[in-house]
Amino acid sequence: MNKDELPEILTAQHISSFLGISRRVYELFQLNPNFGGIPNFDIGASKRVEKQDFFKWIEARKQEKTQS
Repeated sequence: MNKDELPEILTAQHISSFLGISRRVYELFQLNPNFGGIPNFDIGASKRVEKQDFFKWIEARKQEKTQS
């Protein structure tokens, strides 16, 4: 799956598939975004992420890596 194929509102499964990681996405949902967590919101008991926030999060992780 590439960036253009992702819907505007992402589930943990979308993120997991895109990043090629397991269910660790749920751990990233629990972390505060100021400490590396993925910004998300609740719909009932489910977590969702706006596509634009997800890609901003990726860019922030890349920036952190280049600054260390």
